[in-house]
Amino acid sequence: MPPARSRSGAWPASDPGTAGPPEEPAAAARRSPGAGDPGRPVPRVRQFDSTLAWRADPYGFIGRQCREHHSDVVEARLLLEPTLCLSGAAAARLFYDPQRFERAGAAPSWARATVFGEGGVQGLDGEAHLRRKAWFLEVLTPPRVAALARLVGEEWEELGRRWRPGERVSLAAAAQEVLTRSVCHWAGLPLRQGEVGLRTRDLVALYDRAAAGPLQHLVARRARERTERWVAAMIEAVRDDRLREAAGSPLETVAWHRDLDGMELPARVAAVELLSVLGSTVAVSVWIAFAAHALQAHPECVRRIRLGHREYLRAFLDEVRRTYPFFPAIAARVRTDFEWQGWRFPRGRRVLLDVCGSNHDPRVWELPERFRPERFLEGAPGPFDFIPQGGGDVRRHHRCPGEPLALALMRQSVRFLLDRIDYEVPARSMEIDRRRLPALPLDGFSIRIVRGVR
Repeated sequence: MPPARSRSGAWPASDPGTAGPPEEPAAAARRSPGAGDPGRPVPRVRQFDSTLAWRADPYGFIGRQCREHHSDVVEARLLLEPTLCLSGAAAARLFYDPQRFERAGAAPSWARATVFGEGGVQGLDGEAHLRRKAWFLEVLTPPRVAALARLVGEEWEELGRRWRPGERVSLAAAAQEVLTRSVCHWAGLPLRQGEVGLRTRDLVALYDRAAAGPLQHLVARRARERTERWVAAMIEAVRDDRLREAAGSPLETVAWHRDLDGMELPARVAAVELLSVLGSTVAVSVWIAFAAHALQAHPECVRRIRLGHREYLRAFLDEVRRTYPFFPAIAARVRTDFEWQGWRFPRGRRVLLDVCGSNHDPRVWELPERFRPERFLEGAPGPFDFIPQGGGDVRRHHRCPGEPLALALMRQSVRFLLDRIDYEVPARSMEIDRRRLPALPLDGFSIRIVRGVR
């Protein structure tokens, strides 16, 4: 059976998760986004510019505005640009229609200069996107994912042997180093012991400093420049036959990847694509910290995971990805004028799809604020109902091909936390800072080691 749905397809009048009588379908229909004259303007947020309001609540802003306007789409001015904000499964299905939306020029310049890089797959459409994505699917096959997960397990073991009783550890920071060491080795990138700290800081900065204020944004820009130069130099070394140790690695395959025109990628663009894999792997540290938070907050889940039910562990990890905040939104632009549910979508308008709000849509998820892994054992969600790393089909849409990788690394890390070490969690670690991007438990989920790996 599919995930439980609410009775009405319209937004509830109250926030998700609040108690109240079910809404009458007739009343919902009167308020539905499609009611009224066709081609009408999208309802607008009253503020002249909502950038500060969005920044104060990046994970809740779009969903709250949609609920207030009883609509799946509202218009807000963000960074002084009119932006259509979408939320919900129906909106996600629309958003991934390649005939109506495109990614070229959608991400703001600050994100391209830090998080994504210039010329990467995130900004491509059509056949160019599919051809470039084929490389990601080639390097993220199940055997390769399993190989990286084994490396991560070995790095956790090595780190755990160095921990001493009473030591305080930021789990997010520890995971960042573990993942950096593992993914660089797996990718074929030489990593000397003395540069582990630098590469870890730079890969973290790509996603963790980009939206943290002007000075931190400059840190992220410098990290992008430095890491692209480093990886591009390794790609040139492969092409010049100066780095034979990379044979068969993702580094080698991206060095020789050819685009639709039959030409090899410029070394800097190839570096952007490989950094997409490296950066997204290190960013799994956020999910690992949240998984540890969920283990502490829901001890009944710990008991079931320790019983060895693989399906339940997968359901637990999916519920972590559904419940906890990571990516607030995904950007696109309207490819051509069209109407949807009576609203006008003008060509060229920037669009943001609310990821966190869509994963908490009360029309799809029963009691969406409740942490309940069992919902994933009752039936698989639709391709646009559950979008922590994008929606649709991974081979045809802009869904992230790294989902299996994220799950494998989370699974390996949860097993390490449950089976290989004993630790205590200070109360402060259970607080989550939802104003930072990405959100994290305070102190990166700090733990106190009781017993490390022996």
